[in-house]
Amino acid sequence: MTFSKYLFFILSFIAIYSAIKVLTSKKPMHSVLHLTLAFFAIAGHYILLNAQFLAVVHIIVYAGAIMVLFIYTVMLLNLNIQGEFPKSKFANIASAISGGLLLLTLIAIFRSYDLKMVADPTLNQIGLVKNLGKVLFEEYYLPFELSSILFLAAMVGAVMLGKKDIY
Repeated sequence: MTFSKYLFFILSFIAIYSAIKVLTSKKPMHSVLHLTLAFFAIAGHYILLNAQFLAVVHIIVYAGAIMVLFIYTVMLLNLNIQGEFPKSKFANIASAISGGLLLLTLIAIFRSYDLKMVADPTLNQIGLVKNLGKVLFEEYYLPFELSSILFLAAMVGAVMLGKKDIY
C-alpha cells in the first residue's frame, strides 16, 4: 500500500473516532473540541483528493468560524452544569425508530450502489486554486460578480441594522 492509503486510513480513523466522541462526551466543551478534530481530519481527506482550495475553505469556515461560534455559545450558556435530564419513554422509542429507519435507508442505498473502478482522483487537477480561479473568472464571471454585489448589500444592511440611531 502507498503512503496516501495509509494516510487515508489514519485520517478516517481520526474522523470516525472523534465523531463518536462528539456524541458520547459528557462535557459540551469536549464535544466541541472533538468536532474540531473531525473537521481537520475531513480537511485532510480533501487534501488527499487534491482539492487544496476546498480543504483551506473547510478549515477557515468550519474549524475556524463555526467552531468559535460553538465554543462561544457553550461558554455563554454554561452547559457544564452536572445532571442528566430524564427522557421520556416516547423520546427513546421515537429515537430508536428513527435510527432503524436511517439504517434501512442506508442499506437500501448501498445495495443499489454500483461498485466500479473509478479513475484516481489525485490525478484530477480541478481542485487546485489556479484552475478553480480560472473557471470562476472565465465561465462563471457574471454569477460571481452578482454574488459579490449581494454580499455587499448584506454587509451594508447589517451595518445599518447594527448602527445605533444618533438622531
